Amino acid sequence: MALFNKDRKRSKPPATEGAKSADGGRNGDAALTHRVTKDLDRAETLATMLARSRASRTVEVADLLAGMYIYEWENLSKFWEQQDEIETFLQQICRISPQRWHHWIQFYDQQRHSEEPRKIWQLPKGLKTAKTKAGQPDGRPLSKSVELQNVLKNAEELSPARDFVDGRAIPILTCECVLLAIAKKTDSELGHRLVATGLNVISLEESARNPKHAPKH
Repeated sequence: MALFNKDRKRSKPPATEGAKSADGGRNGDAALTHRVTKDLDRAETLATMLARSRASRTVEVADLLAGMYIYEWENLSKFWEQQDEIETFLQQICRISPQRWHHWIQFYDQQRHSEEPRKIWQLPKGLKTAKTKAGQPDGRPLSKSVELQNVLKNAEELSPARDFVDGRAIPILTCECVLLAIAKKTDSELGHRLVATGLNVISLEESARNPKHAPKH
């Protein structure tokens, strides 16, 4: 689900949206461990919004899964033959109530038809919060949970794409890499339940490890 205007100018590397440190910080916070594609960056933004909506201090794996579901379902749905079952599961496991789900769908629909790309950063109805000069809602950036950090570290090992930062080659994470890392987390109930919905792990792994196209830019 592409929500950004592809012609919008950016100062970041052309193939990816931004760089992240081990704890999810932006450039300059710590040693950068990976970059993310635009699609994953949007999903992470929505994951943070979802976490804030339930007053959480951390962004959880389920939040990021929800963000990928809402932003990238058109692309990720191909890894399930029975999509009705997995959609119901995702709405439940990601703790999206029917009322909140309606707000998110309205939000996405408005952004998809909007000609102003900056409106993507507006919070859906009922989730608006004051913004600081730094652009962070409430002025308190949320950290990633330990479990989510571990998932992203595993995704770094799965990613075949690399970018160079300060002479270092760091992985570029895609939604497919992260979804595969969640599915392969054998000590996670969420991972087990995700696979049990009929996820075609073989097809997903092939797509994550051997993408047909370079990361979107």
